[in-house]
Amino acid sequence: MERVTWFFLVYLICCEAASCLTTATQTNLNITTDQSALLALKAHITSDPQNKILINWSTTTPICNWVGVICGARHHRVAELNLSYFGLAGTIPPELGNLSLLVDLDIQNNSFQGTLPHELTRLRRLKFINLGYNKFMGVIPSWFGSLSKLQGFMLFGRIPREIRNLTTLKAINLDYNNFIEIPNEIGTLNQLEELFVQNNALKGPIPMVVFNLSSLTRVNFYGNKLNGRIPDNICQHLPNIQELNLGRNQFDGSLPSKLWQCKQLLVLNLVDNKFSGRIPKDIGNLTRIKTIGFHTNSLTGIHNLNCIFI
Repeated sequence: MERVTWFFLVYLICCEAASCLTTATQTNLNITTDQSALLALKAHITSDPQNKILINWSTTTPICNWVGVICGARHHRVAELNLSYFGLAGTIPPELGNLSLLVDLDIQNNSFQGTLPHELTRLRRLKFINLGYNKFMGVIPSWFGSLSKLQGFMLFGRIPREIRNLTTLKAINLDYNNFIEIPNEIGTLNQLEELFVQNNALKGPIPMVVFNLSSLTRVNFYGNKLNGRIPDNICQHLPNIQELNLGRNQFDGSLPSKLWQCKQLLVLNLVDNKFSGRIPKDIGNLTRIKTIGFHTNSLTGIHNLNCIFI
C-alpha cells in the first residue's frame, strides 16, 4: 500500500513539473511571437529621429523593457504599445496583428503611411486605438468593425458602416479630418460618452444623430461650419452632457431658452458664432458650470455665474 501511495505521489509531482514546463514553454513561445512582431515593426520604420526604436529595441534586452512597450503583469505579454510623438516614419507590418494580448495601441503624431493591414483584425482584445495625425492612405477599412471590444479610437478618413458593430465604444475622436457629415450608424452606439469632431467640415444644423445618444457627456464640434439655431430642447436629448463645445461655427439666433436644464454642464463654449439677443436669465441655474464662452457674438446681459469666462 505504501509503495502505491509513493508511486502516486511521484506521479503527481512529475505531472505538475510537466505542466509547469509546458506553461513555461508556451509563455516563451508567446513572448517570442511578440518579439518577432515588434522587430517586424522596427524593420518597417524608415525614420527614427530620436533613435528610440532603432537603438532601444534590441534582442539583448527583454521586450518588456523596450521603450513604448508595457507588458501585462499576469502573462508578461505585450499589453500596451505607445509610440505617440516619436516622430517615426514607415509602414505598419501585418505581423503587428500577432500581438494577441494587445489592449492599447497608440501611434498618434508620427508619419506612418500606406494602408492598415487586414491582420490587425486578430487584435481581439484591443480596447483603445489611436492612429491620428499620421499619413495613412485611403479610408478606415470595413474590417475595423470586427474589433468587438473596442471602447475608444482616434482615426482618419471615411467612417465605415460597420462601426455600428462596435457596441462597447465609449469615445470617438475624429478631430482634424475633413468630415462633412456624421454617419447615422454612430447613432446606434448607445454607450458612447465622448464625441470629438473638432476642426472638420460639418455643415448644416447639429447632426440629428447626436440627439439619439443620451449617454453623451462630452461633445466637441468646435471649428466646423454648422449653422442654424440650437434646439431649445437640446438638454432633453443630452441629459448627461457635461461639456458642450460649439465654438467657431455659424450658429445664429438666440440662445436656447432651456439651456439651464443641462444640470450636469461644466463647460459651455459658444464663442465665435452669430448668436444675438440677451443671455437667458435662467442660465444662472447652471450651478456646476466651471467654464463658459460667449465672446464674438452679439449677445447682451451678463449674469452672476461662479465660473471662468473665455
